[in-house]
Amino acid sequence: DILMMELNNKPIDYAEQSGDLIVHFSPEREAVLIEVLSASKFLKQASKSLPQKVKEKVLQSV
Repeated sequence: DILMMELNNKPIDYAEQSGDLIVHFSPEREAVLIEVLSASKFLKQASKSLPQKVKEKVLQSV
């Protein structure tokens, strides 16, 4: 599974990958799109570092 976050609508010129993270850049070297590969694994790991109060608040609104 992949999580994609579009930062702006500029044209994409190239991308760089580091592990499960791919960042697409415009010709001006501005980040345009971020892809997180294995997104569920990433989000599970990231959520472990969130304070319990934040987790409860987020889950409450779902």
